[in-house]
Amino acid sequence: MQDAERLQDELRQRVVRTSAPIALPRTVTGLDVTYETGSDRAVAAAVVVDVASLAVAEVAIHRGLADFPYVPGLLAFREVPLLVAAVEKLATPPALLVCDGYGLAHPKRFGLASHLGVVLDLPSYGVAKTAFVGAFTPPAEARGSHADLTDDGEVIGSVVRTQTAVKPVFVSAGHRIGLADCISLTLRLSGRYRIPEPTRQADIESRKILREWQ
Repeated sequence: MQDAERLQDELRQRVVRTSAPIALPRTVTGLDVTYETGSDRAVAAAVVVDVASLAVAEVAIHRGLADFPYVPGLLAFREVPLLVAAVEKLATPPALLVCDGYGLAHPKRFGLASHLGVVLDLPSYGVAKTAFVGAFTPPAEARGSHADLTDDGEVIGSVVRTQTAVKPVFVSAGHRIGLADCISLTLRLSGRYRIPEPTRQADIESRKILREWQ
């Protein structure tokens, strides 16, 4: 664990924090991993979604073994090798990554989205269903409402209402993208559902392949 923590600290120094707006990408790649209960077998999915239509453009799957134990705060060491393997199977290199997890909204300010973004040197951010660290005041009930997620006086993310009167999601920048763009993209990518389409589809695909594998 000490080696992982040391590497985490080294990689964290390479995170590019920015507030400068980015050009709207044509596609976004959503990422998720599903694990077999009681086993180290896992399926990672990388799903490319067209930003304009929210249609799935490509799916890449990697089946493998998670060779790092589950440790809170070090989840990236369990998932990044699987996710990188899936991303490398895509026919077209991704323009931007969105993860089911955290970026700066992490005790070390280096969650899965940050770790993966640094490793692949791609803009990346995280959208999580629950908060890991930080405090917030719930945003208003209307779709598009959002509130700061803060920790030790620092804004580490945003609590975003993607659907009216539905639980918010927790958005945080990972690497080479600002929080404002993360919020805007999350809303643009959330059509009829609470979860943005890229990670929603990655969850669907990884679960489907795991069922077939079993």
